[in-house]
Amino acid sequence: MLRSRRPVAGQVVLITGAARGIGAESARRLAGAGARVSLVGLEPEALARVAASCSPDAAWFEADVTDPAALERAVAGTVERFGAIDVVIANAGVSPAGMVRSIDPAAFERAIEINLLGVWRTVRAALPHVLERKGYVLVIASLSSVAYSAGMAAYTASKAGVEAFANALRLELAHHDVGVGVGYFSWIATDLVAGGDRHPAMGFARAMLPGPLGTTHPVSAVGDAVLDGIERRRRWVVVPGWLRGLLVLRGVVPAFDRIARVPAREMEERFERDAAERGAEASAFVGAGGEAARRH
Repeated sequence: MLRSRRPVAGQVVLITGAARGIGAESARRLAGAGARVSLVGLEPEALARVAASCSPDAAWFEADVTDPAALERAVAGTVERFGAIDVVIANAGVSPAGMVRSIDPAAFERAIEINLLGVWRTVRAALPHVLERKGYVLVIASLSSVAYSAGMAAYTASKAGVEAFANALRLELAHHDVGVGVGYFSWIATDLVAGGDRHPAMGFARAMLPGPLGTTHPVSAVGDAVLDGIERRRRWVVVPGWLRGLLVLRGVVPAFDRIARVPAREMEERFERDAAERGAEASAFVGAGGEAARRH
């Protein structure tokens, strides 16, 4: 049964990975609906621009989600500024490129640390305040958490872990009247996806996806879904909408495995050629946000 709507107006929402992409769009959409937003990320100039586009009282904090002390400072600063945290959106994430047997181990492990441990650290830091407000936690996973692809093992493993983390957290917090949702998004028009499309293997594989499986959706659709998800305290926040059906049927639908297996051999050859040419650079995080994480 659909939960009654709790308007976000006046609620305080802390968002990680808020300098660009899904985080930035969610912040703007929520602020437009009256939420008070706190933006957390690695790029101070971008964070300041997004905050200015949200509202005059929007806050921002430079913090690496793998740094517990930095996250604690961002949470404390948010509470000092707004007096509470009603909602936390654990969104920060990166995607390295490469097959398991050839990817730079440092890139693989750093992705797990950002995408999975970064979510855990974000939620842990904000949770006492969300509990106090009987609020909502939204963890951003991905279609990749339920539909796997060659060359994306680090991203897929971390996002599947994020989904499992959120599902367990939901059980832990239900009796506190705190909602927990998982964001499942397909290809969204962000810097991360654009960076992947420019990669010689990842772009090749995506171009082979049939029909709606390869469609890029506007980031504005995610902003709308996030607003609705928070107000409805949804278990699943999805873009596009047909993913909801996949989540219902996921236990009996092996189609994604068959589709993803088709380009794997040539992808591997392309990864190997790229690694031979660029060395460890071939496993770098894709997109501008990934470059910021690497510099940091």
